[in-house]
Amino acid sequence: MIQISRRAALIGAAGLVSGFAALSAPPARAGKSPVFKDFRGRAIRGVDPVAYFAGKGPVDGDSDFSHEWKAARWLFASVENRDAFAADPERYAPQYGGYCAWAMSQGYTASIDPEAWSLVDGKLYLNYSLGLRETWSQDIPGNIAKANANWPGVLDA
Repeated sequence: MIQISRRAALIGAAGLVSGFAALSAPPARAGKSPVFKDFRGRAIRGVDPVAYFAGKGPVDGDSDFSHEWKAARWLFASVENRDAFAADPERYAPQYGGYCAWAMSQGYTASIDPEAWSLVDGKLYLNYSLGLRETWSQDIPGNIAKANANWPGVLDA
């Protein structure tokens, strides 16, 4: 029979409770990086940002066509897209450094799903999920105004 001291049991229970709390908490802040990056250092999870503006939606980029900007690795489907981005990255880069636009409107950062996107007034906005994009879409002008007020200060929070 295994015996556990009362102290060990309490410590284990506290860890379990904090683990459940972490599961129900809002998405963790992505850090101080001005651009959301995946674990490989890729912006937009390796999706070509220029492709959204060409009407193609999310298209996987190719590591042969990459560009470093704001300490992130941006991938592109073609050399033409890479060169267009390199010439004017502010035109093609997603708003709020590629963090979730709805989360930014709420005052925090969250990762994104490249499939959950919108082009509004010539700017690319990404969201955490397709469902959250629907929530964000219910008041796009209001959410953009709130997100603009939070950006980039939320990175310092």
